[in-house]
Amino acid sequence: MPLYICNSIKGTIPATAKSRIATEITDIHCQLTGAPRTFVHVFFLEDATMPPLSDYSVMLMGSIRHGRDDDTKISLTTKMSAAIAHHASLENEKIGMTLLDVPASWVMEGGEVLPEPGEEEQWLKHHQS
Repeated sequence: MPLYICNSIKGTIPATAKSRIATEITDIHCQLTGAPRTFVHVFFLEDATMPPLSDYSVMLMGSIRHGRDDDTKISLTTKMSAAIAHHASLENEKIGMTLLDVPASWVMEGGEVLPEPGEEEQWLKHHQS
């Protein structure tokens, strides 16, 4: 958690761009939220029914821990969709994105429930022992 699923029309995102997009999505999420990199997961699908593509070439759906403010969510969506557009050589209008708030208590990482936003340091210390 967070989990980002990037669905695209087959061949829209070159295989060589996927690792760059995944890295940039991870960087953006961590910079804006302070979450550890180990929490971020990015998956790529092609022509999947979920998240639906509708009129987009790419649809990014992110589930993030509840508690992020609106400005952070706007920055996440703006920066991540721009990163996809850049690396896939697409116009911004061809990319859709949605974020879903998920309570930390609904998610497990390493066999334990995730901490609330801002409580990661103590959780990580406990799990590095």
